[in-house]
Amino acid sequence: MKDTLGVLLAGGAGERLFPLTRDRAKPAVPFGGQYRIIDITLSNCINSDLRKVYILTQYKSLSLNRHIREGWGPVVANELGEFIEILPPMQRVSVNWYMGTADAVYQNIYSIGSEQPKYVIILSGDHIYKMNYQLMLDQHIQSGAHVTLATLPIKPEEVPRFGVVDVARNGEINGFLEKPKETKLRSPFNPERVDASMGIYIFNTDVLLPELIKDAEDPNSKHDFGHNILPNLLGRFKMMAYNFVDENKQEALYWRDVGTLEAYYEANLDLASVSPIFNLYDKSWPMRTRSYQYPPAKFVFGEPGRTGMAINSVISGGSIISGAVVRNSVLSHDVRVNSYADVDSSIIFSHVNIGRHSRIRHAIIDRDVHIPDGAVIGYDPAEDKRNYFVTPSGLTVVTRDYSVYENPVSQNFIQPGQPGK
Repeated sequence: MKDTLGVLLAGGAGERLFPLTRDRAKPAVPFGGQYRIIDITLSNCINSDLRKVYILTQYKSLSLNRHIREGWGPVVANELGEFIEILPPMQRVSVNWYMGTADAVYQNIYSIGSEQPKYVIILSGDHIYKMNYQLMLDQHIQSGAHVTLATLPIKPEEVPRFGVVDVARNGEINGFLEKPKETKLRSPFNPERVDASMGIYIFNTDVLLPELIKDAEDPNSKHDFGHNILPNLLGRFKMMAYNFVDENKQEALYWRDVGTLEAYYEANLDLASVSPIFNLYDKSWPMRTRSYQYPPAKFVFGEPGRTGMAINSVISGGSIISGAVVRNSVLSHDVRVNSYADVDSSIIFSHVNIGRHSRIRHAIIDRDVHIPDGAVIGYDPAEDKRNYFVTPSGLTVVTRDYSVYENPVSQNFIQPGQPGK
């Protein structure tokens, strides 16, 4: 790993996670109470001993930049040449913003070249999984490959959502299919599955950089690794597949693209279950994040009908459950749930105040929202649509000012800055 540079793509707009990505980058969206989505990939890097990482940001990156600077800068030793560094679009070799995954890396070609790495590993900052990149690099070197792709076995009916990889029995890659409606391809490692690309690539640097330059000069290119760079390498360089080895140590492989609100919601609520599929408590593969100086969570009042308690829930520091009930939910830092309130199957971001007698279920409440006394959210989809953002599946998302801008005459909107009770 000392000869390897990590390039983490974290610049996507995240339209499918709107309105959570209205004011923040997708990798900066909270996950599991105290984490951000990007923390999962960065934890994989540190656990894999990959300690030279460039993070390529673009859209609405203020909170992401601050999180990386304050939470991840102290993790690496700068005096040993280690770094986790943010690279925004600098227009050093182009007048455009990043036009694709390959273009994002190309625009930082001088920064990559200045480190003189022997290998470059391309990563994405918006997936949930545990993976030891060192094992993938070991295979890459031992096989003599110029490029290695991480692949994941998926069910044949899932192929419209993935880039499909045609893998030979010796692990060499013969072709690609980009999100086909169906395919007869099957994995040589599991005949009931199809090999899909995880968006994780290891390149020999002397192969990657010339290909990026060639792609940048092609006016017809989409400047994307999956669409252009990798297919153009077929037949010219040795390209191998690396079958995903899951460090989550569960019976089923765990890899989640939390790019939609429903997928994001389900991945979070899994963490609150009695036996979550994704284990945050594995000491052999720790998940790191920025440390916040909040006091411990507190639960107060034990009167009949007014008991502060949380059941099958994740409660972060600084939160107070004051005579209220929280079930099957994930609460971030500094959340106050006041007396007689009921929160069920919901994700509550930091600095939220939930008023007395409120009822909330199947909802995501964004940060800094103050829920007034007696508010009812998640019980009447028609009413929720008048005030908040509701997905086709019925998941309600409440942001600080969504209802104010969308429906200012509503009688039941949540006002920014309204004091909690």
